[in-house]
Amino acid sequence: MLNTIFNHRSIRKYKNTPVAEKDLHEILEAGTRASTTGNMQVYSIIVTRDEEMKKRLAPTHFNQPMATQAPVLLTFCADINRFNKWCEQRNAEPGYDNFLWFTNAVIDAMLVAQNCCIAAEAKGLGICYLGTTTYTADKIIDILELPKGVIPITTVVMGYADENPGLTDRLPLEAVIHYETYNDYTPEMIDQIYEEKESLESTKALLDENKKETFAQIFTDNRYKKADNLHFSKVFFDVLKKQGFFNQ
Repeated sequence: MLNTIFNHRSIRKYKNTPVAEKDLHEILEAGTRASTTGNMQVYSIIVTRDEEMKKRLAPTHFNQPMATQAPVLLTFCADINRFNKWCEQRNAEPGYDNFLWFTNAVIDAMLVAQNCCIAAEAKGLGICYLGTTTYTADKIIDILELPKGVIPITTVVMGYADENPGLTDRLPLEAVIHYETYNDYTPEMIDQIYEEKESLESTKALLDENKKETFAQIFTDNRYKKADNLHFSKVFFDVLKKQGFFNQ
């Protein structure tokens, strides 16, 4: 299992080989063995294999080729709908349409997603998370017919890899680990932590290509711009209210 984790790669090109029903079932079952808030499992997974459905979803994932190329798309949702209905049918009053339980459901959904990904990679499949899901949650809700209380959180494409990319870089362990209390970063520590990432040949190529002074500017000016962040944040927050969260 550690070998699977340490060799994780995001796969963006897939063969058209289908994923066996037995393998998919075991992957999904492995997902449900993840830790969950109060053993409530406040999540749902929408499995998409139909080609027409993948085409309908493709624009919500900015038409990235892997969204239609991969044989399986898994949309992981925060879901208080099912648990609410169970409570109401058992003469119990639910109180989960609020920010706290949105957060709990998001955590549940992400834990399940990561379990599924590790299980898939252990079976020799490739995966890639699509961060576009929360950007276009309103459109995904319509396509997948998600009722109130259900919010798409992330999507994973899954299948047999048609590429073999190298391992992506990671910050050194000391960049993210704090013992006992949070040890805030000095300017010197920031320089040291990001030194290796900033010195990569791929980083230098990006700076030349985009005519930027620092790698950080690639993120703030190109990849995740403030204006875009504010726009998609408002869209997502409006969706949350429409789907019945933040009523308390």
